[in-house]
Amino acid sequence: MHGPGDVRFFDRVARLYDRLAPTTDPEPLRAGLSRANRPVDRVLDLAGGTGRAARAVRVGGREERPPESIVVDASEAMLRRAADRGTSAVRGDAGRLPVRDESVDAVVVLDALHHLPDPPDALAEVARVLRPGGVLVVREFDPGTLRGRALVAAERVVGFDSTFRTPDATARAVAAAGLETTVLDRGFAFTVVGTKRGSH
Repeated sequence: MHGPGDVRFFDRVARLYDRLAPTTDPEPLRAGLSRANRPVDRVLDLAGGTGRAARAVRVGGREERPPESIVVDASEAMLRRAADRGTSAVRGDAGRLPVRDESVDAVVVLDALHHLPDPPDALAEVARVLRPGGVLVVREFDPGTLRGRALVAAERVVGFDSTFRTPDATARAVAAAGLETTVLDRGFAFTVVGTKRGSH
């Protein structure tokens, strides 16, 4: 999932993480989920830590019944915090997801793709577990912006082994996993959506 040093860091800060992390704007995530060509009943929050994305897609929607969400992450301490807040949580590796083929309608990766040591493997796993017509929603930070360059420098100081990508580079990586790809928005934070071909 995350690199070993990143996992140790998140284990240490798990108790404070939700207070320190930026507020999660649900709108870009929901806009990405709306690109699905199937009902979104089950969402996987990949490298989701305390479940920020899982909670964001459950709250504030117009659906009568919010989607079921599950967090997969490598940090046990972060997953305990997710579970404490009522989110289903499973420890796992992004390169070998503990999820059956074609068993989720959407995968959300919020502020986390840059932490994964092998994004191509993780994105291939996402394509495997998505149902036809399902979507991947990646919310990330653009290292080409002024704030993005500051974030890259800050993560290096902390000791993270992060690899940030521009929106277009992220879109190319998602497309290489076999998903139909769109850059939904750009800026310091950007959203890339990948849709699995087919429909329910």
